[in-house]
Amino acid sequence: MTETELYSLRPGYDISRVIRGGWQLAGGHGAVDRREAVADLIAFADAGITTFDCADIYTGVENIIGEFRTAYGNVRGSEALARIKVHTKFVPDLDILPKITKGHVEAVIEQSLRRLRMERLDLVQFHWWDYQVPGCVEAALWLKELHQIGKINLLGGTNFDTPHTGELIAAGFPLASMQVQYSLLDARPENGLVELCRKHDVHLLCYGSVAGGFITDRWLGQAEPKPPFENRSLTKYKLIIDDFGGWDLFQHLLRTLRIIADAHGSDIATVASRAMLERPQVGAVIVGARNPSHLKANEAIFKLRLTPKDHVRIGDVLRQRQGPLGDTFTLERDRSGPHGSIMKYNLNRELS
Repeated sequence: MTETELYSLRPGYDISRVIRGGWQLAGGHGAVDRREAVADLIAFADAGITTFDCADIYTGVENIIGEFRTAYGNVRGSEALARIKVHTKFVPDLDILPKITKGHVEAVIEQSLRRLRMERLDLVQFHWWDYQVPGCVEAALWLKELHQIGKINLLGGTNFDTPHTGELIAAGFPLASMQVQYSLLDARPENGLVELCRKHDVHLLCYGSVAGGFITDRWLGQAEPKPPFENRSLTKYKLIIDDFGGWDLFQHLLRTLRIIADAHGSDIATVASRAMLERPQVGAVIVGARNPSHLKANEAIFKLRLTPKDHVRIGDVLRQRQGPLGDTFTLERDRSGPHGSIMKYNLNRELS
């Protein structure tokens, strides 16, 4: 790997600018063979994608990554293993928020340590489903205590809006990163969060950069799909396309990205992901991959560099964007709305 392929969240803590997402290893997109999954993760690490994202709520994924870490250390040695970073999450169920305790927080972190086979977690990203339920900052500070005693190296957040990110910072929560949905279709982090993060040295880790597979060559020139969709991810991102300005504007974006991709010998997804890496405060994009066939495309994100003309072309399309409106993840928190109604708020209970 070269220096430009790494990003420093904090001094001495470098991540790959492409992070391998783990949610597709949870089984929601099809059956997962554990041995093949471990071999696949080793291939990604060997290719320079050395940072991996998972969560307490992704069924079995922390265990798979724990197996991968053991195998990688055995095969590649301790020095190579030291370059591997694993980002997990602490996402207490909506139902437990009113009664969450310090003991519960500690138990979940210990569970992640066991599953991942680690003595200290690299980065724990905190999420709170409902701001109307008190206790968010208190729970965050319990995580901070675990950070202070060495159970956790760095702390981050997941899907916090601008005011509540500010509350965490003001309370002394040592926020190193914020994982958010951020793409050419969904620019809600630009409605305040990016600037707040810039002021406080918080770095964005972006998921959804290809909108669940919509921002790819597969959908260029295709008729607008109708529900039901084959998975919840497509349902979710089709709503974002509708908010963005509809299928015709989305196709205009894809055509523009295809022109740029042709000039670079690339593809639509790679251009879309690279465009996000060149946004202010963005440290990395989180990519999904169910098998090794995606590896070459994900490696290409490292190598591509967009020109000023490329950014002008993209900007010309984005100026026609109608939405989605509001702050980060606000639509998804409205459980009566179309975005919130498809969310799963009690995954630990459902998956236990």
